[in-house]
Amino acid sequence: MGPMSVRTESSAAHRAGFACFVGRPNAGKSTLTNALVGTKVAITSNRPQTTRHTVRGIVHRPEAQLVLVDTPGLHKPRTLLGERLNDVVRTTWSEVDVIGFCLPADQKIGPGDRYIAAELADIKKTPKVAIVTKTDLVDSKALAAQLIAIDQLGKELGIEWAEIIPVSAVGDTQVALLADLLVPMLPESPPLYPEGDLTDEPEQVMVAELIREAALEGVRDELPHSIAVVVEEMLPRADRPADKPLLDIHANVYIERPSQKGIIIGPKGKRLKEVGTKSRKHIEALLGTPVFLDLHVKVAKDWQRDPKQLRKLGF
Repeated sequence: MGPMSVRTESSAAHRAGFACFVGRPNAGKSTLTNALVGTKVAITSNRPQTTRHTVRGIVHRPEAQLVLVDTPGLHKPRTLLGERLNDVVRTTWSEVDVIGFCLPADQKIGPGDRYIAAELADIKKTPKVAIVTKTDLVDSKALAAQLIAIDQLGKELGIEWAEIIPVSAVGDTQVALLADLLVPMLPESPPLYPEGDLTDEPEQVMVAELIREAALEGVRDELPHSIAVVVEEMLPRADRPADKPLLDIHANVYIERPSQKGIIIGPKGKRLKEVGTKSRKHIEALLGTPVFLDLHVKVAKDWQRDPKQLRKLGF
């Protein structure tokens, strides 16, 4: 053994590139994205899309930038639109630098997983990492069995996993390690996005706008500008049949002063209920899916004059 060469951080070239997480619904993709980005992916700005894909989040590191992009879910196509969507998915998969295939530790590999894996096997060039999520829900024996099963699945389908890595986003276990493993798979490149950007999610922006519109209706004179809306989370409700989906949306309505709270909420919460009902109808029309809307009113002191608050609220 000769002396090992150690590359120091500073001499290593900066890397930047795109990754996408795939997996069936409830495989833990959103939770993992949020854990990696280090914040709930929430933004209300109107920045233009710089890529053709929706950016879900950006992991900024001194030596690298990992951009997480969304792919629409891949389903067995029942319609022409389904075919078209699947083409978009395949295109995205072949354009990103690394694909993370999420499989929950607490569920046996099922037909949905196999379907996605078989599609992944066709994308030859892109490195694929198998990510075992929700490891906090199983003991070490069950986890070991799942790791072996994933290894087998790769062998069956001719997929060479670049890594198989267990994570628990809830316990933050190994989330940083996952980023460490993904970074070397990215090409050498300067950062692709400015430091402050976490995400630019057009649907969340539109949803926030609809809620803000509804909240301002009828109180414009009393609260002309002092309302900001942040959509904290948009997640498909787990365990719903495919033909009866439900999207959970958690949003905060921020006002500047405690005295404004009563105006927004109304007597016995009547106004806020109306705001919820009205904006929910608009959101459902926009997204074409039933929505459960969870609205909270919060005070962000003088947010219009506080640059830090403004940044947090996406202005």
